[in-house]
Amino acid sequence: MVDEYSIYNNIISVLVVDDSLTSRALIMLALKRDPRIKVVGTAGTPLEAKDLILKLQPDVLTLDVEMPGMNGLQFLEKIMRLRPMPVVMVSSLMAPRSAMTDMACRLGAVECFSKSSGMQGEAVFAGLADAVVRAAVQTGKSHSGKSQGHSVVSDTIVAIGASTGGVEALGEVLGSFPEDCPPTIIVQHMPQQFSNNFARRLNAISRPDVSLVTDGCKLIRGKVLIAPGGEAHTEVSRTGRVSPYSCHLVSGPPLNGHRPSVDALFLSVAQAAGRLAIGVILTGMEADGARGLLAMRRAGARTIGQDRKTSVIYGMPKAAFECGAVEMQLEGSKNPLVLKPAL
Repeated sequence: MVDEYSIYNNIISVLVVDDSLTSRALIMLALKRDPRIKVVGTAGTPLEAKDLILKLQPDVLTLDVEMPGMNGLQFLEKIMRLRPMPVVMVSSLMAPRSAMTDMACRLGAVECFSKSSGMQGEAVFAGLADAVVRAAVQTGKSHSGKSQGHSVVSDTIVAIGASTGGVEALGEVLGSFPEDCPPTIIVQHMPQQFSNNFARRLNAISRPDVSLVTDGCKLIRGKVLIAPGGEAHTEVSRTGRVSPYSCHLVSGPPLNGHRPSVDALFLSVAQAAGRLAIGVILTGMEADGARGLLAMRRAGARTIGQDRKTSVIYGMPKAAFECGAVEMQLEGSKNPLVLKPAL
């Protein structure tokens, strides 16, 4: 298998920031064992780190949370405001889906690494090197620090299903997406002859690029793909680390009376991405998508359903909600769509 970072001609330079001398030494040992990585410096305080970032221009920063003077999250906020760069938060506080992890991600951290409990020495940081490489690749950083534009790799994908009323709902949802949104794929029930115009309309009102799925195309950051209507189902597969996900047009009879089917998409995303996916089911008749969204949730994905009040037809999101597939409900208003917990 080709190494995920072999597409570059040089190794990833890393600055390690941790107030513990022991932790700095152990992180250095763990990272130095990986030939893809070079530790170019260490810092014990944010002030030291600030000077070294300017001097060394590292590709990736590893950053502790608990430090004197200014904690890691405060420093992360400053970095993202003044000199954005890939940051891996490294702390025992960075448990998956914890409040601390959510805050770090909102502030701009690319990866959050939780120290292995019950381990000793260098083994505490087993897996950190892979997290550093993912951070460098996901943010499009090469050894020269140049952005790779829309070819940026991301392991997290968004899958959206909609039917009656979905044209308007999708316009509202995508209107709030940033230009560098996560890779997004959409099934909207509609006849084949309307697919091209629909994609062009969404592209005109959206900051990310919007286009139709073609067989074998890659899911990449800053790109929204629309499943073409009529001829085939659209499914996603995982194809490797450099370009993690591909789209496929799959022949087959209609599923739940539809082709493409939201269930076909969601079931494939559950298998390909698991917890690295977000599933959204919007307004529509009947129940297409409920089974697939439930599979996504069981695989660890975050799942969202449109609420009754704002749905033109509360059929698909209702079926998904009633079978336990919906983790959160989407509440529409005159303002951008906001999330509220499902009861």
